[in-house]
Amino acid sequence: MSRLIQSYADAQSTFRPMATAVVLGDQRLTYGELHRWSNSLARALQSHGCRRGDRVGLLVSKTPLAIASILGILKAECICVPLDVESPTPRLSKILDNSEPRLLLVDASGRKNLQELRSHSPRIAALRVASTEGSSTLADRASYAFCGDEIAELSGAPVSCQTRPEDPAYLLYTSGSTGVPKGVPVTHASVSHFIDWATLNFKITSTDRISGHPPLHFDLSLFDIFGTFASGAELHVVPGSLNLSAPGLARFIRSSELTQWFSVPSALNYMAKFEVVRDFPKLKRVLWCGEVLPTATLRYWMERLPNVQFTNLYGPTEATIASSYYTVPSIPEPNETIPIGQPCEGESLHVLDETLRPASPDSIGQLYIGGVGLSPGYWMDEQKSRAAFLRTDGYGRIYRTGDLAKVGPNGLIYFVGRADNQIKSRGYRIELGEIEAALNCLDELKESAVVAIPTSEFEGWVICCAFAPVEDARVTIVTLREALRTVLPHYMLPARWLSLDRLPKNTNGKIDRPFLQELFRSNADTTKPEGSSQEFIEV
Repeated sequence: MSRLIQSYADAQSTFRPMATAVVLGDQRLTYGELHRWSNSLARALQSHGCRRGDRVGLLVSKTPLAIASILGILKAECICVPLDVESPTPRLSKILDNSEPRLLLVDASGRKNLQELRSHSPRIAALRVASTEGSSTLADRASYAFCGDEIAELSGAPVSCQTRPEDPAYLLYTSGSTGVPKGVPVTHASVSHFIDWATLNFKITSTDRISGHPPLHFDLSLFDIFGTFASGAELHVVPGSLNLSAPGLARFIRSSELTQWFSVPSALNYMAKFEVVRDFPKLKRVLWCGEVLPTATLRYWMERLPNVQFTNLYGPTEATIASSYYTVPSIPEPNETIPIGQPCEGESLHVLDETLRPASPDSIGQLYIGGVGLSPGYWMDEQKSRAAFLRTDGYGRIYRTGDLAKVGPNGLIYFVGRADNQIKSRGYRIELGEIEAALNCLDELKESAVVAIPTSEFEGWVICCAFAPVEDARVTIVTLREALRTVLPHYMLPARWLSLDRLPKNTNGKIDRPFLQELFRSNADTTKPEGSSQEFIEV
């Protein structure tokens, strides 16, 4: 049954107000506290002009108060636009320009971006800002619409909400091939349908202690947050500082007594690489989504945790969290490919050829998704929406994923690869074209190309950049990385670099990307393009 997703937490506050809802170290919110604070924030937002359908930006670190803020935004009948506090200012500016939020909520981690953000455009300079923290922490109290102290003084009683299930709850931004991130509206109905299915399918109950690993601007976090609240469980937020500490992640799973771990495969790869998986006595479920998990990593985990259920989830943001699933029945063979499985309830997956007819058995086709999870389309971009969301006679409305897949003899669907220039690394969906667009803005380069090659390491793919500098230009890898760092998030920075006099071309005069991929794979000086010098560098 479709519902407003904030209602999950509200229901728990009625029956279990003293039960713990969200934990981060010493910070802890009960369901009752979550309910009262989010209601007060909703009142603050409405009193400062936020109305139904308005966007509210959320530029905060991942804390219990941040999650309460999401509920407050939804209760104010608004759409939550979570932003990455680590993203470069130009990228944040593009998102704010596109989403046009009525107000921006910040905390200490978000405030450091404000001055730079305001210098980027008059629209952002005029954007009203509020702080989730108390007035004593604000150097310039007058520049904020309201602050945490004022929120706490408002009534915590429920507010009237006229939002409908078909209205957007979130506006999430993914990488765009033109260099402009794409906004994906995610509705209350699509989230609640997945949550209702997932909590029943995975048998999540109030006794569960669930990990909160993905960042708030990543759609996988919706499962953690609202799956927890739907079940009355505890959400244990994983500190971002642990992401580069495999022993730290293992200690967190153990000390938090987690029963469910959900993350992108890179976290599982990382822990396997450093061989820290052992003695998780409370763990019942391990789920992953966002990219392919190497079979060797899965075997490692399953051999050490024989009583844990392992499930592969698949789905793009445009189809809400996940569209298919496969629970692995036993330890796979070393070279066995793990399927993405079968559709979740209410979803449909179609492997089609170029004429939108079913691909022949065991042959590769493009993967399309239909069903209740589909986004209404890209925010303020009808052209891209029409290109990606198709209306067909045979399948209804379907989304073109850009993934290649096949149907196996067992009737299950197998992911094969990408049909375009997009990859997933550490769970992030990355358009290589966005990186190239940033490189093309650099005057010291006459041409550049970005490709990716697969790796057995935990990130899944290695981003590689080949470039040809302008004659006499002083170009180093350090200067190029620093230039990109100002406009791209860290996970989009190339790790391998190749300096050439000119880039290789194919017979059509286009950059020969397959040749470049092979160069990076072999890293061999003997295969350099005719007439070019080479310098391979890995950072």
